[in-house]
Amino acid sequence: MPIQSINPATEQVIATFEAFTPQQIENALNRATKTFAAWRRTSFAERAKPMRAAAVYLRANKTRLGALATAEMGKTIGEAEAEVEKCAWNCDFYAENAEAFLKPRHIASTATESYVQYEPLGTLLAIMPWNFPFWQAFRAACPAMMAGNAVILKHASNVSQCALAIEEAFRAAGFPGGLFQTLLVPGAAIEPLIGDDRIHAVTITGADSTGSRVAELSGKHLKKTVMELGGSDPFIVLRDADLEQAATIGARARNQNAGQSCIAAKRFIVEEAAAADFERLFVKAVRDLKVGDPMDRTVNVGPLARGDLRDELDSQVRRTLDVGAKLLLGGKPKAGKGFFYEPTIFTNVTPKMPVFKEETFGPVAAIIKAKDAQEAVRLANDSVFGLGAALWTKDIARAKELTRHIESGQVFINGMVASDPRLPFGGVKRSGYGRELSDLGIREFVNIQTVWIGPAIAPPLKIASE
Repeated sequence: MPIQSINPATEQVIATFEAFTPQQIENALNRATKTFAAWRRTSFAERAKPMRAAAVYLRANKTRLGALATAEMGKTIGEAEAEVEKCAWNCDFYAENAEAFLKPRHIASTATESYVQYEPLGTLLAIMPWNFPFWQAFRAACPAMMAGNAVILKHASNVSQCALAIEEAFRAAGFPGGLFQTLLVPGAAIEPLIGDDRIHAVTITGADSTGSRVAELSGKHLKKTVMELGGSDPFIVLRDADLEQAATIGARARNQNAGQSCIAAKRFIVEEAAAADFERLFVKAVRDLKVGDPMDRTVNVGPLARGDLRDELDSQVRRTLDVGAKLLLGGKPKAGKGFFYEPTIFTNVTPKMPVFKEETFGPVAAIIKAKDAQEAVRLANDSVFGLGAALWTKDIARAKELTRHIESGQVFINGMVASDPRLPFGGVKRSGYGRELSDLGIREFVNIQTVWIGPAIAPPLKIASE
């Protein structure tokens, strides 16, 4: 069956591809294996040269690549170009820091000398989603390649043009042809790929249900994995917060990328004393957002990526209304062509309602009232997910203490949760495990090898006291 790219703003088919044949997949795996054997012997300086060139390429082609992402999955053109720029930053970051991050570490022991060194594993299978079609692939690939690994990308089928453009970017930058390869294959191809001995590790960004299946298959074959999965991120607003700023940033945190982000703020947990004022400011900030053609630079919210995603979101909205939540704004698909959904705000939400319990992947916000900070944290933790959290208060010392009680991979105090190459990124509970980015991310897909050099130095004898 052909693979199609459909413009979600117009519902028009913009590209069609034939899925790779078994022979094409076989050739790609063999090529990755051969290329890895040579690449692993290169120095960090040799690896950094094409990685820096990739950053230059991305910046030079930002307009074209941004437009490609907008056409394939519907994010606004400004957000798409910013995503490409962030990928360039990631390339520069790992080109600059990989050698220091993977420097051998000497450890005192009984040996004459002992140390830990970091060696590449082989070929990494990267299973990536459509919502950040460039960033999530570069986020995984840059550290893996700088560590000496090869990468096979199985991208979401609706962003196949972006997937091929990523391969072209790395090739144009001067990386060996087999080091990063895109496979245009359906989801059914994932299982045999994970089971193939030429794949040595797996990373996935996606839904927790898909992550569970990939973890199961990877565990069966004893392959190292990193899982960056779903989120139902809390946005906690305490009574002493700057409510106007919290509402303004909250509107962006919920509706950026049309709300299609694992780390988008979804559950707005507000102390009762501040709830009425926050609701008023938040509704105004969201109402001021412009929904429409994502190629229009004045638009803030584009369409959802696919029709089925819009239908699923609308089902969550309908089911939440049926159990008593109060609708403050929006609440239905936008009329006309394209997979648009009105920015939506619920209040009087309780933990049993769909928009609280489930991940809402679209511009739908739930406001939940908490009697105090302790209850706010309890409500924040009342989720199967634990990816990101935001906490708004002027009492920074108290905020720091509260972060220790929030079950989340990252907590942003008085700010919007976002990824940064310098900081580790990942979650807990059903949001996954392992970390991407920073020095921790580059160490996920390496062999942490202990080297012991003799002769042994005998430890001091323990002399019993008389």
